[in-house]
Amino acid sequence: MAYSIQATRLRKGMLIKIGADLFRIMDTQHMTPGNKRGFIQARMRNIRTQALSDQKFRAEDDIERAILEEREMQYLYNDGDHYYFMDTTTYDQIHISAEAMGESKDFLIADAIIRVEFYDSEPVGIELPQTVDLVVKETVPGIKGATASAQVKPATLETGLVVQVPPFINEGDKVRVNTETGEYQARV
Repeated sequence: MAYSIQATRLRKGMLIKIGADLFRIMDTQHMTPGNKRGFIQARMRNIRTQALSDQKFRAEDDIERAILEEREMQYLYNDGDHYYFMDTTTYDQIHISAEAMGESKDFLIADAIIRVEFYDSEPVGIELPQTVDLVVKETVPGIKGATASAQVKPATLETGLVVQVPPFINEGDKVRVNTETGEYQARV
């Protein structure tokens, strides 16, 4: 199943169909060079082959957007190459390759309930919540009396993700991270 959208409406994370292949949009730029017509420059990853490619679309082009079915699943574990999920109603297990997961894998914690996206019966990715709460595993010690100012320091979270946090965050603190930008939002 698919429907068409204008190229100007392409956004990061969308799944589009070109010919028989499915592509995940990694990044888009709207270009308007001088006195020429505008176009959309899209960086895409082929879902099946994991190959990256760049494609130019005219602004008025209609692009076929893939319609996905979503199912609520529980994240179980990963073995390095694959991430395993269990359907919460049928208890069926599926796996998604680390390449197909992309940056989403940095926000997964065991037993989290996630919406897995399917095209036909093939899992193609996951939809994360807007924010996740993760524990700080490693960071330099906090500064006594530090307040939220322009100063930041790197902190490694329980999933291996490194984010910039204010100086008053210490190891063992739980922080809220935005899943779209990967930025620290608050201490929980």
